[in-house]
Amino acid sequence: MRQTLVIIKPDAVNRCIIGKVIQRFEEKGLQIKAMKMELLQPYVLKEHYAHHKDKKFFEGLIKYMTSIPSILIILKGKDAVAVVRKMVGSTQGREAEPGTIRGDYSISNQSNIVHASENEEEAKKEIARFFKKEEIYDYQKMNFDWIYSKDETYMKK
Repeated sequence: MRQTLVIIKPDAVNRCIIGKVIQRFEEKGLQIKAMKMELLQPYVLKEHYAHHKDKKFFEGLIKYMTSIPSILIILKGKDAVAVVRKMVGSTQGREAEPGTIRGDYSISNQSNIVHASENEEEAKKEIARFFKKEEIYDYQKMNFDWIYSKDETYMKK
């Protein structure tokens, strides 16, 4: 089983669709290992979005992401990074497929409802950036036996 980070961004919080976004992940069968609301700090976001630092939208992105609190979530499941990336859809909300979170709720590139880790390496870094070890819970998700076949069980990687 793998883990990934999701940030439910300020636009989703302000639009009161947090529950709808979380519900989609839960209905898919992903396990919530950690979740918190936090007003993200510029220094953390500048590290998080460092790959965009030379782009013209960078300062606006930091301002937007620090405008109101976000919801940070660690999700666990088989191929969690790829599954969540597919669920959230294209970064550009106008291009995201209907049925994806961004396709259903976003029409923007910046205000696109969620951030999802791009790959497993990034997921590990992002989880460590936003969560302390004591904020992450490891527990047996009782319905994994009904979500996965025996050869995909939660005990395997």
